[in-house]
Amino acid sequence: MEMNFVTKVWSVDNDVENQHSCAQIVDAARFLREGAVVAFPTETVYGLGANALSDEAVEKIFTAKGRPSDNPLIVHIGAWDQLSTVASEVPEKGKKLMEAFWPGPLTVILPKTDQVASLVTAGLDSVGVRMPDHPIALALIKEAGVPIAAPSANRSGRPSPTTAAHVLADLDGRVAGVVDGGATGVGVESTVIDVTQDPPMILRPGGITREQMEPVIGYVELDPSFQVGAAEAPRSPGMKYTHYAPEGEMWLVSGESEKVRGKMEDMLQQAKQHGQKTGVLATEETAPFWQSHAAADVVLVVGSQADLEVIAQQLYAVLREFDDQEVQYIVGETFPRNGLGMAVMNRLEKAAGGRVLSV
Repeated sequence: MEMNFVTKVWSVDNDVENQHSCAQIVDAARFLREGAVVAFPTETVYGLGANALSDEAVEKIFTAKGRPSDNPLIVHIGAWDQLSTVASEVPEKGKKLMEAFWPGPLTVILPKTDQVASLVTAGLDSVGVRMPDHPIALALIKEAGVPIAAPSANRSGRPSPTTAAHVLADLDGRVAGVVDGGATGVGVESTVIDVTQDPPMILRPGGITREQMEPVIGYVELDPSFQVGAAEAPRSPGMKYTHYAPEGEMWLVSGESEKVRGKMEDMLQQAKQHGQKTGVLATEETAPFWQSHAAADVVLVVGSQADLEVIAQQLYAVLREFDDQEVQYIVGETFPRNGLGMAVMNRLEKAAGGRVLSV
């Protein structure tokens, strides 16, 4: 399919009281009803939406992103009464999770209905559903009157977009429109949990942590295919392919802090000797050292080691900044895997294509 759209941009204020009557929302919803692809903000990242009940509409998402069609999409609903359109049943633990965390950054895998477009589920008999916690997203889906399939609004493999500018950098001319609602909040995508099995299993870590869910439904398993390069077909977005990657080669180094710093120094010096522009993904605590270090051409701070929420919010923007500064070789530290750290490390490991060194 030829990509030659004039991408329309609707600017919408998050604080407008009556989103459903906002002219920009009404116009963007009309595009969705008519089968077009429209990017919009959620509380996690910007999504690239199309009518989840139309294979023709959904196909345009894959074309715009350059995304493999064996990678399933998440369906977004704007009201509880839309759930029965896409899910044939909701297990009890699924209901408890929805009541506790919806609207919010939690996607629940459920048995699908026949109304869901086949391209949404990549041939699976289940579908991932979530209700986003963002006034513009909710208003847009309600106004469209149909559930919306929406992966992140970026070219496949690129860091996910947390601003409309990020969306346009990747997809201008490839999608019909973008609803600009400012920067997103959580920064990393939703947690995906499969409740069609018991105990439920987290297929992708995200904005709702295992530690938050277990008091609600009891023990939760972790899918072993979090590892980059797992061979099985993905049951969830973000499971199979290297995602979130900057254009430069990226490495992560884990271990005791002094050894990590020494190894990163050696790697940067070797890259410099090969004529590469080098970068460090740093925290507030480590940035002063790297900013005075000759081997690091670019030092970008992702946040404080003590505040993983800020790191999650800023991660994708920082990865994109490395591209903007044409950095060719990037090294970064790792983070504890508890709480939101599991999602942060999942995204970093995929951004690095599995290149992680332990020292």
